[in-house]
Amino acid sequence: MRYFFLVLLFIGGLALAQDKVPFQDEVADIQKKYDTIWDATKETIVFTGSSSVRLWKNLEEEFPEHQIVNSGFGGSQAHNLLYFSEELILRFKPKKVFIYEGDNDISAKKKPREVIEDIQKIIAKIKQQDKSTEVVLIAAKPSIARWRLRHKYKRLNKKFRRLVALDDSLDFANVWDVMLNGRKLKKDIFIEDGLHMNAKGYALWYTVINEYIN
Repeated sequence: MRYFFLVLLFIGGLALAQDKVPFQDEVADIQKKYDTIWDATKETIVFTGSSSVRLWKNLEEEFPEHQIVNSGFGGSQAHNLLYFSEELILRFKPKKVFIYEGDNDISAKKKPREVIEDIQKIIAKIKQQDKSTEVVLIAAKPSIARWRLRHKYKRLNKKFRRLVALDDSLDFANVWDVMLNGRKLKKDIFIEDGLHMNAKGYALWYTVINEYIN
């Protein structure tokens, strides 16, 4: 009986070991990367969130006068960023944080209210570490693949605006409008999947984000 009980404990422990937290490996890779290149003596600006941040490959080159950390992790939702906020934001003691979340949340049928609740918790953790840290919420973007959800994204962006209006240390980077021609989506700014942007799309983002860097 004792042997049988030990076997059960071993199997249970093995199962738990295999049950990884989502994005654990991706976050570990980001930490490993910045362990070697991040300079703790310099002011840092963190860009984080889902794949639209992660795939901005020349982000650091776009803002050469600043130490930029890109801790985006593809497929993430706001609650994932909240879970890994220490590893992806707080450890860098940033003076400014750009957050892009909500895109995948809405696609996963979450309500805008749920996204806002998680974002507020992330902001609270940032402010708890340093009240002077500025936070810029990047608008949920339109895309070909998720155009059917545009009304929900627009509602989320309205809630972002309302949240920012309550706190002078928060800003809202409206990348939504520059990705449209009037009411129509600019379709030449996306790669083949219709969701992620090409260099032309990121050039549009740069025109908006650059206003909030300094």
